[in-house]
Amino acid sequence: MKKSTESATLKTTEPQPAKATEKVTITTFYKFFTMTEEQVQSFKKDLESFSENIRGLIITGHEGVNGTVCGDQTSIDEFKAWLENFINPQVDSKLLFKNSYADYYPFRLLKVKIRPEIVSLGNTEILPESETDATHLSPEEWDEMLASDDSICIDTRNWYETEMGMFRGAIDPNLNEFHEFPDYLESNNIPKDKKIMMYCTGGIRCEKAIIDAKKRGFKEVYQLGGGILNYLEKKPNGTFEGECFVFDNRVAVQPNLEPSETYNLCPHCGQPAKDDIQCLRCDSDAKVCKRCLTKAGHLETCSKNCSYQYQLHPGKKGKKQDQGFRASLKSYK
Repeated sequence: MKKSTESATLKTTEPQPAKATEKVTITTFYKFFTMTEEQVQSFKKDLESFSENIRGLIITGHEGVNGTVCGDQTSIDEFKAWLENFINPQVDSKLLFKNSYADYYPFRLLKVKIRPEIVSLGNTEILPESETDATHLSPEEWDEMLASDDSICIDTRNWYETEMGMFRGAIDPNLNEFHEFPDYLESNNIPKDKKIMMYCTGGIRCEKAIIDAKKRGFKEVYQLGGGILNYLEKKPNGTFEGECFVFDNRVAVQPNLEPSETYNLCPHCGQPAKDDIQCLRCDSDAKVCKRCLTKAGHLETCSKNCSYQYQLHPGKKGKKQDQGFRASLKSYK
């Protein structure tokens, strides 16, 4: 296994702002292909060698690769070229990269993790063979089928993702984890003779869900090719309503794929939050999720530390807290 770029030492320094004239490029990708244990370890090492120039999270294992990375345009282009050169000779379809942009780096470092599944359905025997067959709908085909009377559209994402945005008319299974989706299909009397449409953030969850659904007797199952991110790139004013959750410090993207101005991560539970508060302890402005705000008064605070100090000394004020990684990056604009 060879790569065209030289290996680089893994760096752990604080991220720097993007140049004033240059946006940070963020790209999301996945591909199913089989590797031996030796190949997985070598592939992980090769991916980590890009850590000097890109940041993000990449999941790999015996069944392929799934990741989101960010960096300057040149570094991302070099990474894409290397990854395509490594993967494309082994598979019958090209990599689809879903791109977006920000004024700050939404990841602190590059992390590469090895897992049994690159997306966790809980079944390692399901291995998709192609991401471009007739079951994958383009944004135009998706909207056409969505408008028909003989189709049922189901969101395969978790509840905190569907809360932020969904396709018009889609069903929300209210999942806590993706591996609950097969049980949802089995136990909710969904007609097996209707056209079933599925979608997720970037498409990878549906690759496995569609195979599982066919094994359960669903005759016509389709997925949105490239997921919501690919759809919004082509149709920002289409049938997706709200914002799309992403797995980085942007929290979500708007329909134009710009970072969310509505959501942040709740400092108490880590879920998406949009309720504005003024911290009871230090008077900092922050966002806390509705669930935490209804649990206890001490969670109307900007951080776990302020929550703890407020419980100890309810009437005592403290100095303003550092508002975290995302806020510090946004200050670099």
